[in-house]
Amino acid sequence: MLSPKRTKYRKMQRGRMKGKASRNIRLHHGNFGIQALEPVWLTSRQIEAVRRTLSRYTKRTGRIWIKVFPDKSVTARAQESRMGSGKGAVDYWVVVVKPGMVLFEMDGVPKEIALKAFHIASYKLPIKIKILSKN
Repeated sequence: MLSPKRTKYRKMQRGRMKGKASRNIRLHHGNFGIQALEPVWLTSRQIEAVRRTLSRYTKRTGRIWIKVFPDKSVTARAQESRMGSGKGAVDYWVVVVKPGMVLFEMDGVPKEIALKAFHIASYKLPIKIKILSKN
């Protein structure tokens, strides 16, 4: 699964997910893509599940681009531990997705297959999405 090789600081603050995306809002590489319509923290497991679904449905033809990378650490305390004694260890990695962000792109497959693959992959995501196409 995706995670950074190394970071300057291991543990991050939670932050906020307000506003719309200003970068990564158009298709650059492929002819088809998935665009987020809601804000969310996407985990590396969810990204991997979508990637596997897309590659399996298209029978590994064409090309798939993952346009997001989980670079924010989420910490969790051990179960049944008492309050205090500092912040928990890094549990998993997420990417902060804002509305309008393109998550995946695809090219080299027929339109019907691409749209059906994205429709099936949308069930793996915890948000509403929009399927984009260049033509």
